[in-house]
Amino acid sequence: MRETAAAPRRATVHDVARAAGVSLATVDRVLNNRTGVRPNTAKKVAEAVASLGFQRDISASLLARARDLRVRFLIPAGSNEFMDSLADAATRRIETALIERLQIGVTRLPLLDAAALVENLNLLTTDFCDCAVIVGTEEPSVLAAVEAATRRGVMIMTLVSDLPASSRRHFIGIDNVAAGRTAASLMGRFCSHGGKIALIAGSMHLHDHHERLEGFRAVAAEFAGLRPLPPLEGHDEHHQTQVLVEQLLASHPDLVGIYNLGAGTAGLTAALRQTGRAGSVRVIAHELSASSRLGLTDGTIDVVLDQDPDGEIRAALAAVRTLALGSGAVENVKPIEIRIFLRDNLG
Repeated sequence: MRETAAAPRRATVHDVARAAGVSLATVDRVLNNRTGVRPNTAKKVAEAVASLGFQRDISASLLARARDLRVRFLIPAGSNEFMDSLADAATRRIETALIERLQIGVTRLPLLDAAALVENLNLLTTDFCDCAVIVGTEEPSVLAAVEAATRRGVMIMTLVSDLPASSRRHFIGIDNVAAGRTAASLMGRFCSHGGKIALIAGSMHLHDHHERLEGFRAVAAEFAGLRPLPPLEGHDEHHQTQVLVEQLLASHPDLVGIYNLGAGTAGLTAALRQTGRAGSVRVIAHELSASSRLGLTDGTIDVVLDQDPDGEIRAALAAVRTLALGSGAVENVKPIEIRIFLRDNLG
């Protein structure tokens, strides 16, 4: 009978302490970045962790805290289908996360409303929230509220759109510059003879939309004759985006392409269908939703760049757990993968 090799035993904190020649208390202080450890001793512990391949059991560590880790998601509402998907993904994790000692709360805020986000951030204290995961605009009032919450001891993480100038601890999302570059590369191939390209953002106060625009312009310059128009804001709202696109088509009958950097896809496709331009204008949009899926199916949209809301919520919760235990490893986490959908690979 063939013998099955036993799985290697997982290294423990006791192994780390023995290898480093220190006490368990010292190992605990080093792992949690607490003070009171000499640099040379901390170095020995770090070397022992690396040589043993030690990995922390996050669930056990949370259990040792004798209380749950409390996480609050602050996600925009409105007609943005992708934000609905994010909120749904977080809500679905509420019950199962309790097993991992995580308490999840989801608050929906008015779309692109900096004042509402600031108000909710200002209410957060460590009495009921350890970490807030937010989608916010780059406005001074929001940056100040993030700073104030951080000073009160509440960790802030950004989701989908980053606030790099703030004191947020980590960002979960795609590489948005790469997303914009990808859109331009595809558009340049679709519109090989050049022409005008409309750019529609939700808000240029959103860092992700700013980065997508930056990436798009950089690569569009490589295609002779491709002429991106100045970006317009549809505020990620269906009706506003529809009116905006109808006006664009009337003002620029020679428009050959549209890159929608944000949401409002249902409005964009409605405008193209109602004006009879569906299929004659190349369209690249973001996030696979009911409206973008329909647009791909009927040929109104050529490509959708998607960022997997379930994967983002999983990554956010994993980062929250790691940050709560004082580990810096979360900084090495790669961006969420950009998924590219055409009508042919919808499944």
